[in-house]
Amino acid sequence: MSLEESDRTSIDPQRRADHLCVLVHGLWGTPSHLDYLAKSLREKHPDDKLSILVAKSNSGSFTYDGIETGGERVTQEVEELLNELIQAGTPIAKLSIVGYSLGGLIARYAIGLLYSKGWFETIKPINFTTFATPHLGVRTPLRGYHSQLWNAFGARTLSSSGRQLFTIDTFRDTNRPILSVLADPSSIFIRALSAFKTRNLYANIVNDRSAPFYTTAIASTDPFVDLDTVDIQTLDSYSPVILDPENPVSPKSTKEPLQPFYTRFTNGGQSLLTRIPLYTALIALIPVATVAWTINSGIQSFRSNKRIQLHEQGKGLDGYRIPLLMNGNSARGAVGGAFRRVNSAHGHEYLPESQDDDSDSLDASAEDLPKLELKRTSSRKADFPTLALSDEQFEMIKNLDNVGFKKYPVHIKNHRHTHAAIIVRMQKPGFDEGKVVVRHWLDETFEL
Repeated sequence: MSLEESDRTSIDPQRRADHLCVLVHGLWGTPSHLDYLAKSLREKHPDDKLSILVAKSNSGSFTYDGIETGGERVTQEVEELLNELIQAGTPIAKLSIVGYSLGGLIARYAIGLLYSKGWFETIKPINFTTFATPHLGVRTPLRGYHSQLWNAFGARTLSSSGRQLFTIDTFRDTNRPILSVLADPSSIFIRALSAFKTRNLYANIVNDRSAPFYTTAIASTDPFVDLDTVDIQTLDSYSPVILDPENPVSPKSTKEPLQPFYTRFTNGGQSLLTRIPLYTALIALIPVATVAWTINSGIQSFRSNKRIQLHEQGKGLDGYRIPLLMNGNSARGAVGGAFRRVNSAHGHEYLPESQDDDSDSLDASAEDLPKLELKRTSSRKADFPTLALSDEQFEMIKNLDNVGFKKYPVHIKNHRHTHAAIIVRMQKPGFDEGKVVVRHWLDETFEL
């Protein structure tokens, strides 16, 4: 019997905790991906202090079905357990929720539904935490045909979740992507997020190809593109894995001396020679893998659409189909959002330097001035160039920063699959640095 199952079935009024922590896995995930998080939580807090629910209704390809469908499923799981505990005479008084990768977005949707249904009137929201969650989506803000190809191809191979992660969806009658609605200050989702006592996120600074730093850290810059050009400051007790959230990085004051041409040429030639077998294998495998991936994605998308239809026809959804925005202030922005998505379809790697000049404001309308100011402020504050994100992504950053997240950059060096290592998704020696991340989360940020 798993930890989650034992927590749900052994209801003992004498020992039952009044604090529930919900764990939500990511894309293609299963509850087992969160085993280390759940085990570490239990070792830190016994079952008379904390109950743990590992959501299981979105396992495997069910994560293709979209953020809102996944959020409704998780909400149903949570409500079932809450009602079960009420009937047993051991109601929950405090709630925490942890989302990994796509699970963080599903969690943000679920807390909005719980908030709208009145649960937060009797339950105090305590901790909201995300690990490697793409809060701004996964659209690549890079120039070049390969990036444009990825943005177009990736968005169409993961059914509803793919369109939403690449922000090409139109969510219900808002005429906006769901990620934009999730970050709207007048939405139930932001109001729910604001209700939590603590909001923390952990973001990989390198080698997270599933969810790059800028989106997991809710940032308009990525200062970690070239680590040789920056100085990194870490937290003493968690060095070298956890960076100082107040001052994580700064440009190096002195540049490294340039190596002689012969040395650079020799090193570069040796590096190329060692990679020839890899490149040869990739040339042979990529076409086959691409075809297989495309066929599988088509099959999974077809099945996902069928599941979504069945979900829409299911009982009990009326309670979740509620007004998402608390007022009409965003109606005008919804129309403008459609035009902005078209205009930003082809982005650049960074905003032009001239966009930081005061001359930008001369031709800007009053409606655009806050966006220009946000871009200028972000770039100047960090001393790093501003990424060419969409207007909607800049708006998400502003709104989520206004809610307030404590942001912890994570530097994992011993394994290139940092997206999995950050939560120790499986037991591997190379994932040991993730254990430092989990220890920091439990010792420094998680409040009982």
